[in-house]
Amino acid sequence: MTQTRHAGSPQADRRRFFRQLLDGGNANRPQRAPWRRVPEVGAGDGDVLWSGWAGDGEVFVVGDEGMVLRYTGAPDDAGQQWQRMQVPTNLPLHGLWGTARDQLIAVGWMGTVLHFDGRAWQAVRGGVIDEESGRFAPCVENTPLFAIDGTARGEAWAVGDDGMILHFDGAQWRTEESPTQVNLRAVACTPGGRVYAAGGEGTVLERSHDGRWTRLDCPLGSGFHALLAVGDDELLLGGGRYFIDQGGFRGELVRYRNGEFQALTFETPLRRLRALKAYKDGVLIVGDQGHLYYLKDLRLDRLESNSRHDLMDIVPLPTGEALAVGDFGTIMTAAPDFTEALAPPPAAVRPKAWEAMASPTDRQLWGLWEAPDGTCYACGEAGTVLRLAGEAWELLPAPSELAVHCVWDAGHGGLFAAGQLGRIYRFDGERWQLHFDLHLDLTILAMWGTGPDSLYAVGDEGLVLHFDGLGWRRMPSGTASALYGLWGLDDEHLLAVGDFGLVLRYNGREWAEFNVGTESFLYGVWGRALDDIYAVGLSGALAHFNGQRWQLEPTRLRDDLLGISGSPAAGVSAVGTRGCALRLTEGQWLSEETGTEAGLRAVCATRGGATYAVGDRGTIMRRRPEA
Repeated sequence: MTQTRHAGSPQADRRRFFRQLLDGGNANRPQRAPWRRVPEVGAGDGDVLWSGWAGDGEVFVVGDEGMVLRYTGAPDDAGQQWQRMQVPTNLPLHGLWGTARDQLIAVGWMGTVLHFDGRAWQAVRGGVIDEESGRFAPCVENTPLFAIDGTARGEAWAVGDDGMILHFDGAQWRTEESPTQVNLRAVACTPGGRVYAAGGEGTVLERSHDGRWTRLDCPLGSGFHALLAVGDDELLLGGGRYFIDQGGFRGELVRYRNGEFQALTFETPLRRLRALKAYKDGVLIVGDQGHLYYLKDLRLDRLESNSRHDLMDIVPLPTGEALAVGDFGTIMTAAPDFTEALAPPPAAVRPKAWEAMASPTDRQLWGLWEAPDGTCYACGEAGTVLRLAGEAWELLPAPSELAVHCVWDAGHGGLFAAGQLGRIYRFDGERWQLHFDLHLDLTILAMWGTGPDSLYAVGDEGLVLHFDGLGWRRMPSGTASALYGLWGLDDEHLLAVGDFGLVLRYNGREWAEFNVGTESFLYGVWGRALDDIYAVGLSGALAHFNGQRWQLEPTRLRDDLLGISGSPAAGVSAVGTRGCALRLTEGQWLSEETGTEAGLRAVCATRGGATYAVGDRGTIMRRRPEA
């Protein structure tokens, strides 16, 4: 692999790491701000601090001999700002991760896994003692762990020696089959659901969505200690190795993109790199002997650290500042005021519009529908059909073992469910009955109707079906492309969207193409009137029809938009991959934080004002009416 030396401005690239620096005259910009030790840290010169977590106005830092330091902003009875917590181990703790201050997990030596529930630390795994010898047992469970990372849903992965990979599904820890026995030192989850791990001898592993780990072909022999997921298929890795031509051990920074690894070299030799984190539109890098670097647009700046101690990890703070932790009880920051950097003032905290709901399934959910009586239904893999009863979702009997992609209920004649193999089922309140069988391996992907005697369904290979109250018949669509979404105003005004920007329009007699002006796949369509219709699709594609023509609207998204829905009370929302959500506000589409990284496959804006979204792994989100 050719090594490239970077100097001056980087080459133009449509997927550049970070935006161009605009504050060149700012003395407080990352390149110039000096780093200083945080005062009153309750750790001694012999203590090594390995990792940390910050959020909810608190900081937790873990280190050798089972050390866990906690900062809440309030001193204890002895006047200590940083308080050492009671922990059921004296083994070194190397990694710390969590979704909140009452959901923290620490991992460390001898396979130690600890959980903090907001009140106390509890031992969960590792540290097995042999009863006869009284020493640590030579078992797999005692394999040392060195890093942990997870998702907003509470899933996590920890890695360690001998290629060890542990998976926490939110309830239990399980070992996952690893393709290597090399020691692993870093792990990172991407917003799109991928997981990467890295370690010695240039080892980089990737986990597929089905849970299988594979080794990527990295031609570099670096011992990787740090891993930053820039995107689902773009990584930055840091570590070090011995270079014969340089006569010593040197740090190394490697980029993985478009399936290739590239060593990034700079004028200044690097020390061994220990951690990488996103920081102020760039990347903060820490390493041995107090070395701190800031990377932006492939330009590397050495930062003033005022320390010669090895720095082990970076702890991002809620305001965009960060802590660096390491040897000799070191905790450092560039923030002028550590307390202000720890948490924004209360007035700046805005409640999230979206909240997660308890789901009775972990199956992928494909569809949502609100019946005329206000009852909401969701459907998905393996015959999953859910019904919202009050504040809780409940499982209905499964129509079959086949995936259900769409449900529809006009309020009379029962609930319809359709999906794989072109089969449509009907629920009478107690059990399902097969209502129609296409006898073809085609999947029905969407339904819409005006009443119990007029229902439409679309799907694979241009499939269009109509039910007139007596029976189903196939309608000629004029296309062999898949149709993913369906919406109508009445029986003479229907739209179906599909592959390569395809939009079909039905006028009560026939289906004809309706040009949108995009080649992106379109997955959802919704409108409030014939002159106010939206279609959404691949790579953030969003088109609006004003009654005369379609116009593409910029979203600046790389995520796919998979569903759109609206109502007078709830407004208009679109959702998609990586938990993305857009909301139409005063004519503009604005992004909203959903708090999930799961793909959201369908959305339903209800007449009552709430908006629901469902998706991967049984995820159910609700946008509160008052939001």
